[in-house]
Amino acid sequence: MKSILILEGNSKSLAEEARNRVGVTPAENYGRALQSQDTSVSYKIIAPYETPLQEDDLDNVDGVVLTGSGVPWSVDAPEAAPLRSAVTSVFDRGLPVLGSCNGMQLAAVILGGKIGASPNGMEIGLALEINRTNEGRQHPLLKSRADIYAVPCVHRDEVQKLPEKAILLAENAHSPIQAFAYESEGVDFWGMQYHPEFTAAWVADLMRAPGTIWQNSEKADALDIADTDQTAASALGVRGDDLTPDVRMTELRNWLAHLN
Repeated sequence: MKSILILEGNSKSLAEEARNRVGVTPAENYGRALQSQDTSVSYKIIAPYETPLQEDDLDNVDGVVLTGSGVPWSVDAPEAAPLRSAVTSVFDRGLPVLGSCNGMQLAAVILGGKIGASPNGMEIGLALEINRTNEGRQHPLLKSRADIYAVPCVHRDEVQKLPEKAILLAENAHSPIQAFAYESEGVDFWGMQYHPEFTAAWVADLMRAPGTIWQNSEKADALDIADTDQTAASALGVRGDDLTPDVRMTELRNWLAHLN
């Protein structure tokens, strides 16, 4: 049995909006994705924007996941202080941590890196032509990944300067830091700018949500079927079988194996 704590990066209102649209919150979706890769996984969710993390919340936890987020502020903003405080406590405990998108940016800031809005604009739908670095080819996070791959994504901000002692694992033309690891001074962090826990259809739903910066209904229609339609996936720039569940969730499976 693996006990995972998931820190919800969204506000309560955004999490509930997701539940109303698709039946689960982003944190619940992440938990189900982990369980699909390892049936021994159990998880609990804490939303630091609503409930401060307590030290005993970390007792008997094997690993911690940091979700993405749709809040309008960046992870270095004053509004994100509750989330930064929670993750700092996690790092102080020395637990293995996996972060997606906002979660990777959050870790980067806490560990001494810098983030900002991408000069290339938003990367929405799919992160294409992601390349493993030489270090990424050797690192267990990206074990069995193709040297060039694609994964669902949706982000405005990106990591623009790695923390010292971080290892760059993957990059693409849009965001030069697509994955990194930090394994030093008691911190065990692996992170991705993209979302292996999301289906393409989940991202399509985000792109239809009213009043968001992600709206792009034309692209959403193509993403709706890309998970199961190879022709549609290829038309979006996907090589091979990257959107099939086993390939898409490679990083989740590798991180869970890391907890053994």
